[in-house]
Amino acid sequence: MGSKQYLKSAFFFNPLTPSSHRQVSNTCKLPFSAFPSKPTSKTRPFCLTLVQTDGYSNVSEATEHRTEERNAAWFGILKHRLEELGFGCNISMPGQFNHLLCPMCKGGDRQERSLSLFIEQDGSYALWKCFRGKCGWRGSTRAFDATRLSTGTIFERQHFERSNKVTTVKRIREITVEDLQLKPPCDEIIAYFAARMISKETVQRNTIMQKCCGDQIVIAFTYWRNGKLINCKYRDVNKRSHFFLLRHHPFQEADTEKIFYGLDDIKEANEIIIVEGEMDKLAMEEAGFRNCVSVPNGAPSCVSQKDLPSEEMDTKYRYLWNCKEYLKKASRIILATDGDPPGQALAEELARRVGRERCWQVNWPKKNEVDHFKDANEVLMHMGPAALREVITHSCERVQKDIDMDLYKSP
Repeated sequence: MGSKQYLKSAFFFNPLTPSSHRQVSNTCKLPFSAFPSKPTSKTRPFCLTLVQTDGYSNVSEATEHRTEERNAAWFGILKHRLEELGFGCNISMPGQFNHLLCPMCKGGDRQERSLSLFIEQDGSYALWKCFRGKCGWRGSTRAFDATRLSTGTIFERQHFERSNKVTTVKRIREITVEDLQLKPPCDEIIAYFAARMISKETVQRNTIMQKCCGDQIVIAFTYWRNGKLINCKYRDVNKRSHFFLLRHHPFQEADTEKIFYGLDDIKEANEIIIVEGEMDKLAMEEAGFRNCVSVPNGAPSCVSQKDLPSEEMDTKYRYLWNCKEYLKKASRIILATDGDPPGQALAEELARRVGRERCWQVNWPKKNEVDHFKDANEVLMHMGPAALREVITHSCERVQKDIDMDLYKSP
């Protein structure tokens, strides 16, 4: 008879438990030899046959097959959730980065594929971020919650239950002049504004500063609220901001709160002027209007045909909601956006949100027989401050409820 040996205090891993949660178990004594010196019979027991395989048992193969089926199901559910959030159908396999068109900003005028989407290897989880400076939308979602999870350990179910939420709220970053290493504007920057009819006094009153980026000097438009620095936007003196800044410095400081430029100037104003850029805000001041603010993100390419989103989902116009306490005091709002199609689309989007009944829109004067002036700074440079003041005072029309915006709507 073959000698009987007993494996005492042996340890093994449960093959059905995920590797991250495997528990070490202490076995009982086995009634057979785990490593016999010779076979006990010509026909080997079935249990020993399993032990002496190359390590791939029928149980492990079945488990691997079930895991693949589970991951495929998770990925299918996750893709459906991402499509509901506005992501397209061109999503690659899990474990890869996808460079997509952002559902929020649509890639801007250039339709950049600025959004990076990553899907977990098992298809259960996705996270994304838009790296376009004017958007920054980020979030994450999971395939399903704990109540819909039919397989997996209790640890996995608890993890999904805690994490099954779309994350769109960013932590607001606080900044200071010292942290950003901002300095008073040099003579070159003062000359830059002077060429655009903006005085040194206006530059100083609006706390326009400069920042050194390598051997380049950029203009820093500082955004303040109640005397506290909230945001900062940069512009290259040589008009290369779209290339230089995107490579070497953010167009706006990342993860900061979006507010109007010049917000403190409308704190107690009954009449407010809204323009499309910082230069137009400064031009208005040269014409005698300090009750003016600029939007921080420019204009959309067209008017949205969708219903107005909720405050939480209205990310493109977050600055309006962040400044609503200032806007609700105004009885009259003058929309002095650019005269091009995006500028007119911006005026329409603003009117939809702040209320048409208190909005007036500026009609910019003709530059020649064919063209009109584009914005406030252009009028200031070609016609002077008195002419700009005349335009704002006498060339505004009340925004109609049934305004025809077909020219500016997306197809």
